[in-house]
Amino acid sequence: MKHCQAQCDELKVPLKTIKLNLQDSGHGQEAAARQARYDWLKQYPAVTVTIEGHCDERGTREYNLGLGERRADSARKYLIALGVNADRIGTISYGKERPACVSSNKACWSQNRRGMLLVN
Repeated sequence: MKHCQAQCDELKVPLKTIKLNLQDSGHGQEAAARQARYDWLKQYPAVTVTIEGHCDERGTREYNLGLGERRADSARKYLIALGVNADRIGTISYGKERPACVSSNKACWSQNRRGMLLVN
């Protein structure tokens, strides 16, 4: 998969980190960010994306790969429910293999439990 930093910047892509907050009521800043991603995908129907699922360092490699897969799939299902064509959205799990933060504390673990939505 190639990243389109220059093209994405030019198109003002709002596709960065997806904060997976299962407690989110659907209002506020995260809901607005998700809506912006959907609106952008709707505006550019030829664009395909990949959702990466990531986890913190706790747990086995196998467990975290499965958890990352479920996170990515959950985000994919959300976009499909909004009307994005399923063929445009791929998923991959990296489990705990690609941390955003390498410290062993709650703040760092929180940063590592994430989904990344990337333009292909």
